[in-house]
Amino acid sequence: MTVAPPPPPDAQPAITDIPPPAANPAYAANPTIAADSVSKFFGQKVAVSSVSVSFGPGITGLLGPNGAGKTTLLRVMAGLLVPSEGSVTVLGRNPRKDHAVYRDVGLVPEESSLYPTMTGREYVEYAAILAGFSKPRLAASRALQEVSLEEDADRSLGGYSKGMRQRAKVAAALVHEPTVLILDEPLNGTDPVQRAHLIAAFRRLADTGHTVIVSSHVLQEVERMATRVVAMVDGRLAAAGDIHAIRSAMTDIPYRVTVSADPVRPLARELMAEASVDGVSIDGTTLSIQTNDLRALGSAVPALSHKLGVRLTAFNPDDESLESVFRYLVKGK
Repeated sequence: MTVAPPPPPDAQPAITDIPPPAANPAYAANPTIAADSVSKFFGQKVAVSSVSVSFGPGITGLLGPNGAGKTTLLRVMAGLLVPSEGSVTVLGRNPRKDHAVYRDVGLVPEESSLYPTMTGREYVEYAAILAGFSKPRLAASRALQEVSLEEDADRSLGGYSKGMRQRAKVAAALVHEPTVLILDEPLNGTDPVQRAHLIAAFRRLADTGHTVIVSSHVLQEVERMATRVVAMVDGRLAAAGDIHAIRSAMTDIPYRVTVSADPVRPLARELMAEASVDGVSIDGTTLSIQTNDLRALGSAVPALSHKLGVRLTAFNPDDESLESVFRYLVKGK
């Protein structure tokens, strides 16, 4: 049997060799990017404070109100900023020291400044040249098709709408076929059709094992495409994981449910006696219910409706969406 020699003392293990704490939703199962106790200060301003989080294949939504530190964290992970404290690794490497890692990373910054005299094709082709492609025009065409911009590729960027400029930026970030794609507000200024094209492109990348990190205020769109969410508030990590898991962890906040029934008052009276119900209000044929146990309420409502001969027409949890979870997280911010 041959025994491999031990690594030299200064060798750093690949990040994929370090198992994340299984019980901590801030850590991805197969991380490609990891931030370890990262802080970033700008003078007296603390933009990011002791954030430990990792990202792996698939789409992760990075959320937070303005000033939460999202853009700063993305720039640190992309190697554009040096962390004041802590460390970042991308594919097991330090992006500030190993510049070869940039061959595997694509970045779409929030800023929309482009070269207005360039055409879209020239802009994306230039990115391919910088990436060292021997056939940059072919690579540019492929990236432009990926974001459905091929038809307008020979128009100048100065004449593009904001949504078209966003797609050009995404094409430039995709042209070298990166393993990791970091997107800061990529849906800004896009219309519904453009958003659908971009989301479809991001999903295709995620389905083929790419890591896609999307920072966005368009919560409904993030909910449609992200399998995981990381939320920041005041520079700190506020929550991470699946939307429903995050909501379930908020045990101090009752669920709100809307029930439509006819007649409604007998059902309201019976529900007030249920241990899972904290409060009931009536508006016409609609009940607004606060509950501490959504599962128990889901069993009680149809059973009581059948018992009372009440016709039940709707049962809708009001606050299991990403928007409501986000609202709870940033309440008062």
